[in-house]
Amino acid sequence: MKEEKKKPKKIRRKLLDKYKLVILNENTFEERLSLKLTRLNVFVLISLSAIFLVAATYALIAFTPLREYIPGYSSTALKKKATELNYKTDSLQKAISLNELYYASIKKVLKGDLSPSDFNKDSIIEAVKLEASEVDLTPSSADSLLREKVDKEDKYNLFESATSASNFILFPPANGPISEAYNVKEKHYAVDIVVSKDTPIKATADGIVIFAEWTASTGYVAIIEHSYGLISVYKHNASLTKAQGDLVKAGEVIATAGNTGELSTGPHLHFELWNDGYPINPTNFIDFK
Repeated sequence: MKEEKKKPKKIRRKLLDKYKLVILNENTFEERLSLKLTRLNVFVLISLSAIFLVAATYALIAFTPLREYIPGYSSTALKKKATELNYKTDSLQKAISLNELYYASIKKVLKGDLSPSDFNKDSIIEAVKLEASEVDLTPSSADSLLREKVDKEDKYNLFESATSASNFILFPPANGPISEAYNVKEKHYAVDIVVSKDTPIKATADGIVIFAEWTASTGYVAIIEHSYGLISVYKHNASLTKAQGDLVKAGEVIATAGNTGELSTGPHLHFELWNDGYPINPTNFIDFK
């Protein structure tokens, strides 16, 4: 028992025994520095130094550009580029979603799935009135002066714009007998014009091609957006000479007539006219004979 009690005392004494560290001048043996240390002090000092060294090394690697040279860490330029690509991807996804909705609405027009009941004109007018009521439409003094100036200039203007609604003329996309007329009850919002194969199909007015693709039911289809909310549709073509996004002039060839698509019964042109989302009878405006 006595020996067991002596062991802790010996260890404690070894740790707390003081030692003197003396630094002497080798030539004169003059004492330059002396320190009183214990083994415990030396152990604590070494431990703290090691901890400080590890912490300083970690901070140097983690918070400085040196981390880019360590395998496993990505560079700042790479992270910046990845962030930019992420933003661009998000923007592209939104654009694709909008295009898909746009093409879905066009497909409904092509398939004839739309009916007059699908368009609630009264609700649209009420929505516009509601939005207009929330806007302050009171003219400012500057606006009133500008209007008065424009009115005086237009008063003596002898020439009207050639693009006014009164001068808007529709040309026949093709000439020939009508095999099937416009019929709202049967959801045939078009006229079918009998033409020979490869007959040039022309744009009915100036506009931009918003759709030019192949569809299984109606073959090669072209859709042109014109002024004043007018859209013209050309189906069952043998080929298309214009692509989406092309600008066309009235009378310009956009396709060749054919007999393509599952719903086609012979060489002809299926021609539709839409105004602000409503189908209209093309024979009211165009003479196809």
